[in-house]
Amino acid sequence: MFGDTRTLSDPERLDWLRLIRSENVGPRTFFRLLERYGSAARALAELPELARRGGRARPIVVCSKAQAEAEFDAARRLGCTLLAGCEPGYPRLLAATDDAPPVLYALGNVSVLGKSMIAMVGAAMPRSTAAT
Repeated sequence: MFGDTRTLSDPERLDWLRLIRSENVGPRTFFRLLERYGSAARALAELPELARRGGRARPIVVCSKAQAEAEFDAARRLGCTLLAGCEPGYPRLLAATDDAPPVLYALGNVSVLGKSMIAMVGAAMPRSTAAT
């Protein structure tokens, strides 16, 4: 789904962020657009026309550059790294899932994302300590 691994420039990361934050663009649509147009920037440019040709009555809401920059800058101030699905640091097992997010934020040492991991997810039923 993610194709060749490469490192994006910050402007390319912003385009990826803008595309996934645009109305009616989920992970599957994102990657179909990327495959069809070759870049997130080109897909962003084509979105309004695609929506119009698809019969959409009102214009599609495309995430603005200012909105994406504000999110990106806020994440950086917190020490987060934005990883795109095509980048070397993006977790390969996550990339192999059907609806993998095109971008994700990571806090801390992103090199550990490439190592073997174990995760357990679950919930415990709370036990009452009061006598009944």
